[in-house]
Amino acid sequence: QVQVVESGGGLVQPGGSLRLSCAASGSIGSRNAMGWYRQAPGKERELVARITSDGSTNYKDSVKGRFTVSRDSAKNIYLQMNSLKPEDTAVYYCNVCVYGSMRNVLLGICSDYWGQGTQVTVSS
Repeated sequence: QVQVVESGGGLVQPGGSLRLSCAASGSIGSRNAMGWYRQAPGKERELVARITSDGSTNYKDSVKGRFTVSRDSAKNIYLQMNSLKPEDTAVYYCNVCVYGSMRNVLLGICSDYWGQGTQVTVSS
């Protein structure tokens, strides 16, 4: 069973920085992607940044140049958030997408695992 745990949220002033961490445990295989999603009150959950097992990344347009997703092992990722804005306020969730096979990678089929979320509040 895969478990996902986030940490690092908090309260920060506009223009400040935060670093989120995510650790996965259990078997996630060699074909996977890990990413950060966020959900603000009254809004749908949205992708913020994602990194695959081969190191490819993609970002939501509004965070490009401010946020950086990185991976230091097969099961740990980070989100460095700089120049934070009030509109970045949300609960941030770590996601692990386990493909299991190359066929599933090509079809975009994966098993999703989620952390419990960590609150990020950007306010003066």
